[in-house]
Amino acid sequence: MTSSIRKSSGFRIGNIEISTKSIRKYILPPAVAIFTFLALWELLSASGITLLPGPSSLFTDARTFELVRYPFYDRGGIDKGMFWQTWASLQRVGISYTLAAIVGISLGIAIGTSEMLSRALDPLFLFLRTVPPLAWVPISLAALNKNEPAALFVIFITAVWPILINTAVGVKQIPQDYINVAKVVQASKQKYFFQILLPSALPYIFTGLRVAISLAWLAIIAAEIVMSGIVGIGFFIWEAYQNNYISEVILALVWIGAVGLLLDTAMGWLQNKIVKQ
Repeated sequence: MTSSIRKSSGFRIGNIEISTKSIRKYILPPAVAIFTFLALWELLSASGITLLPGPSSLFTDARTFELVRYPFYDRGGIDKGMFWQTWASLQRVGISYTLAAIVGISLGIAIGTSEMLSRALDPLFLFLRTVPPLAWVPISLAALNKNEPAALFVIFITAVWPILINTAVGVKQIPQDYINVAKVVQASKQKYFFQILLPSALPYIFTGLRVAISLAWLAIIAAEIVMSGIVGIGFFIWEAYQNNYISEVILALVWIGAVGLLLDTAMGWLQNKIVKQ
């Protein structure tokens, strides 16, 4: 009887084993790229080529380091830590994104299944979706007369288009053979929707949802910069810039990028779980 001993080529974190190959393939390249970027930025800042403070300012600047250390503080009003500023923005995104998904998917299915409706609404939608998010801010403020609903509208009008368009394309791409079979077996509208239309269009719908979540996050930042006096990461950036706290602006950008990455990753994970490749 012989036995072989397999040498470990990695390390374990709890019950998770991470191989050296995985480290070299998935962890090392982005880590090197990030380190190189930060080192170059720090070098340019130290040499005076750029007036922006380097990434080390997040820890050397006293005000900014307090924000790093205490992201959960809340002194009332708009004087809140980075977590609460980000959380306020995420709540706005969640409300408007959900509404955009409902409207976008519903309209997309209607347009995808009706040629006449598609021809009627395409010019209007083409016109509206080319308007930048910031251009909607004065109109939304004038129409709604309050910062909060205006911010929600800006997110909604930005996020709805990729969902609507991708859903309509997905419905139109249903194979004709599937449609013919449904007619032959005289499938009910309910069966056709849940067994043919929805599964066929689902990959396109999720593509639209994934694009829309990133656009929604970008839109709320832009809206909050313009709309003063509300708690949110965008307004925090603008206020810090007005007071020349550039290190705080950089810290906020780190939070924005991290949250944006998490949102996209979460949507990608959900897509992989639901959509069968």
